[in-house]
Amino acid sequence: MNTATKNPTMKLQILKDKAGNQTGVYIPVEEWESIKSAYPDIENLDQELPQWEKDLIDRRLDAIRKNPERLRPIEELLTELNRKI
Repeated sequence: MNTATKNPTMKLQILKDKAGNQTGVYIPVEEWESIKSAYPDIENLDQELPQWEKDLIDRRLDAIRKNPERLRPIEELLTELNRKI
């Protein structure tokens, strides 16, 4: 179990504007450090995908559109992998 999931009750604070609309979340530094240690790439999530990855995704989506019958549930893959172990 990773550090971020050990404490299911994080001490988050919901930030609101004057009208009461939620505008953000405050995460204490200690908890943010715990999240970063469990998910080292979290600070890179807002970076744009490189073009080669976008192209690959487009090709895979196109293949699914052309042959939707080839798409199968992930459970089938996991069952098959477990059977081979």
